Formats: sequence, C-alpha cells, structure tokens
Amino acid sequence: MSDALVLDGVTKRFGRFTAVDDFSLRLPAGQVLGFLGPNGAGKTTTIRMIMSILHPDAGTISVLGHPQASEVKDRIGYLPEERGLYRKMTVQDTLSYFGRLKGLHGARLRQRIDENLQRIGLHDWRRKRVETLSKGMSQKLQFITAILHEPELVILDEPFSGLDPLNVDLLERLIADLRRSGSTVVFSTHQMNLAERLCDRIVLINRGRKLIEGTLNEVRGRFATRYVMLDGDGDLQPLLHLPGVTEVQVTDSHARLELRDGTDPNTVLRAALQTARILRFEIQRPDLQEIFVKLVGADGPATSSPTGERPRAGAASAVAPLREVPHE
Repeated sequence: MSDALVLDGVTKRFGRFTAVDDFSLRLPAGQVLGFLGPNGAGKTTTIRMIMSILHPDAGTISVLGHPQASEVKDRIGYLPEERGLYRKMTVQDTLSYFGRLKGLHGARLRQRIDENLQRIGLHDWRRKRVETLSKGMSQKLQFITAILHEPELVILDEPFSGLDPLNVDLLERLIADLRRSGSTVVFSTHQMNLAERLCDRIVLINRGRKLIEGTLNEVRGRFATRYVMLDGDGDLQPLLHLPGVTEVQVTDSHARLELRDGTDPNTVLRAALQTARILRFEIQRPDLQEIFVKLVGADGPATSSPTGERPRAGAASAVAPLREVPHE
C-alpha cells in the first residue's frame, strides 16, 4: 500500500521557539489518522506545513507523492481551524464556487451539491445566505466545501469543535463514509472517544514532539498498566490497601483499581471475595484518554507558540479569492 502522507524529520521554528521538533510520520493511503495533542502542542502548525501554508525549517514532506500540497491541491480537501465563508453568498452559490475551484462543472457539480445538501440537512436552506445559518450549520457547510470534489486526501483541523451531539454524530458518519470510499483522512481532535471510534492510527504530539504513534491496539499494548473493575455486594474498602494497587476508586458497590506493572489481578479478586459477593470482575487496558493524560502529564504541558498556533492574517484562510461565479 502506498503512503498518502510522509513527514521525515520535520522541524518548524518561530524565532527561538520550536513549534515542531524533528517530527516524522507515515500514513498509508485509505486510512484515518487521529492527530492528538493538547493546545499549543504543534498540531495546527504541522497541518499547515502539510498544506504548504507554512514551510519547514528542516525535514521533508511528501503529500500524495509530491513535495508540495500545492502541486496536488485538487486532490486534497482541507478544513482549517480558522473557519471562513462568504457571509453574503447563498449556500448554493458557496458550494458552486468552491466546487468550480476544484474542477467541478455542470451537471456533475449540481449533482454533488444536491447530494451533499441532503446529507447534511441543508437542502431547504440552499437559497439562504450564509449569514443566516447557525454556527453548526455553517460548520457543516464548510465541511462539505472541503469534500465536495471527492478528494483522495482530507485534512480536518478540529472538525468537531463546537458541534452539538447530533452534528458530531453526523460528522462521524461522514468521515466513516470517506474512509469507505477509499479516501485518506487526517483529523485533529481533543475528543479521545472519537479518535477511538474512527481512527485506524493515532499520533500523539506534545511540545512539538511525537510521543507515540500506531494503531489503537499497538498504542494500548505498549502500556503494561492494567485496570481491574469490580461490582459486588459487600465491603470493597479493603481493596484500598492491597499491595501493587497504585490508584483506587471505590464506592459501596463498585471499585476501579490501577495495578502496578507485574501485579497479578487474581490477587485482587481473591481479596475481594473475602469480603464481598462479586457480581462482575473485568481486567482492562488503559483507554486512549488515560494514555493521553499519562503521556502528556509525564512530558509536561505544551508551551504556547508566540502566535498561539493562530495564523498570521490571511495565512491559512479557507476562503479563496472571490470572483464572480455564474449560477449552476
């Protein structure tokens, strides 16, 4: 399988501040990558280098086999962190404009617009101006501008930010559709549960450096830490004092224990059976949220860049230069 995206030793500095430090990544075509990290970790800076908005000070980037995203821009869909739509344009004209910029015309463009407006529930709003849309509607519309031309590579910077649960669910389904169609997807998020559900691979970055990368099973498998979950009738408080237990949450009927590496979970079960009737006993690996907290906590908090990971004026706008576009 060919790689849709390759970063090799990429570094980006702003004066004396290093925003991205010797970052490497390979993403096979057709997979979904979750790009994780706290605020200021370097995610947006990395995405902007992938999109040729910023250029690395060291290292190389290959996008769909080319050294510059600008060389294959019609094969890429991009939703930037900084949203931008022409507020006075109608929904229909917005999609027509962006579709034409990406090479769609005529009946094919009209078909793609109709299909996607139905998918996101905005078909009845097609003649409305963008300024009349709610924030969630505008965000769905901009997502569609990024994928209208059926790109091979889709890059989404915090696509779930600010969406209500219904629209989060819709966007999940749209990303899953992209994966099924064979597109490669990269999206940044702070929502670990979404990354667990949607991603083939994840990469965690903090302070500009990669902390861990791999499939979810690979990432979880690198942590020997285990958790024991118990439900029971009786006294679970003695579990607080067991050797090998590093963290405990205990209520009258439930206990969750973190075990030190090498601790046998069966010792916990035997101790619990002495004082309670056990209804459930489960051994778990840490979930992605717990791995995120442990790794970032051990590495130290991200340090905001001088620009706060915000673009210079006009540097990363999703809005292309406006020109008159006839109605389709």
